[in-house]
Amino acid sequence: MAKITQAMILAAGKGTRLRPLTLETPKPLVEVGGQPLIIWHIKALKAAGISDITINVSWLAEKLMARLGDGSEFGVTLHWSVEDDEPLETAGGIFNALHHDKLQDAPFILVNSDIWTTYDFARLTDYELGADQLAHLIMIDNPQHNDGGDFAIMNGLANEQAIANAQKHTFAGISVLSPNIVADLVEGQAAPLGVLLKKAMPKFQVTAEVMTDNWIDVGTPERLAEINEYLAKKGVGEHLGA
Repeated sequence: MAKITQAMILAAGKGTRLRPLTLETPKPLVEVGGQPLIIWHIKALKAAGISDITINVSWLAEKLMARLGDGSEFGVTLHWSVEDDEPLETAGGIFNALHHDKLQDAPFILVNSDIWTTYDFARLTDYELGADQLAHLIMIDNPQHNDGGDFAIMNGLANEQAIANAQKHTFAGISVLSPNIVADLVEGQAAPLGVLLKKAMPKFQVTAEVMTDNWIDVGTPERLAEINEYLAKKGVGEHLGA
C-alpha cells in the first residue's frame, strides 16, 4: 500500500469575515496561540510524515510566500500554487495545482488553513482510497455556527441528505482526496469542492468518519478570540504543531 506523502493547504481566500485584520495580513498568518494558523498545520503534517506540501495562494500571496519560503525552516518542501487576484475556489485551486505540477497526480491530504485542530494527520497517511473512491472526509459534531450540519454518514458513506435516523455532521476541512475529484474541470475554472462531493455521493464515491479532537473554525473575530483565550488558559498540550 502506497503511503500518502503529500498534502495541500487551502490558503487563497481573502478572509473577509476577519476584516479589518485580514486587510493587511493573509488569513493563514493570523496568529493562534502565538503562532500563525498555517504553521500549526505545516508542523503537524511534518510530524505525520508529510514531506511535500502544496499551498494555493491569491490574496496577499507575496506576504505569505515571504514568511514561509521554501519550507526548509520546517523541514518540508513547500510548493506554491499562485492564483490570480480572484481565487479559483477549493476545487478550482486543486485543479490548478495539479495542472501546473505543484501537486503530484496521487492521493493527498487536504486541509483548510483557517481551522485549528489537535487532529493527528498520521491517521490519514496510510489511508487507501478504493478504486472508484474520490474522497474520505473527516467530520465533527456540529458547532454552534453550523448546527444543521453538512453531510450524514450511513455505513461509512457520506450523504448530502440524512437517511432514516442518520445524524448530519459538519465537514472539518480535512480530507483525503483523489486527483480524479477535479478531472472534469478546465484550466481557470472556479469551482467549489462541495459541489463535486455532492455529485459523487450518490455514486458511493465519498466516505466519512467523525473525529472527536479539539477543532475550531477560526473564521470570525469572535472565534479567533475564543481559541486564543482557550489556549491561554489550557495551553496547547500534546499538539504536534506546537
